[in-house]
Amino acid sequence: MKKVLTVGVYDLLHIGHVELFRKARKCGDHLIVAVQDSDVILKYKPEAKMVYSTEERCYMVKAIRYVDEVVVYKGVDEIVKEVDFDVFAKGPDQNHAGFQAAVEWCKAHGKEVVILPRTEGVSSSWLKETIKSM
Repeated sequence: MKKVLTVGVYDLLHIGHVELFRKARKCGDHLIVAVQDSDVILKYKPEAKMVYSTEERCYMVKAIRYVDEVVVYKGVDEIVKEVDFDVFAKGPDQNHAGFQAAVEWCKAHGKEVVILPRTEGVSSSWLKETIKSM
């Protein structure tokens, strides 16, 4: 069984996230989605306004049919070492130092890295701005 891992915050769940999960699931037989812990998000972005708790975000992500398993993570460079997977699926804009370290670790340990395209016209930032203007 080929296991796929993808990671994210998923606070304002939208069609782009569902499309990410659908595309990631096609890369294997079992999709593991790692949801970032709220405490870690707020540590690095204290101005962030989270709508949902870590537990609520995990619950919503797990309810999506493409997702087989949900785990909580603190750092992307850590979760790749803790979860059993074969393919790491990430977005093209996930490039910060933690992702760079995670990708390097994957390459050094025989894990495939797949970059999945964003869904055009939707993002969490766009959704927040749209809600503000309503």
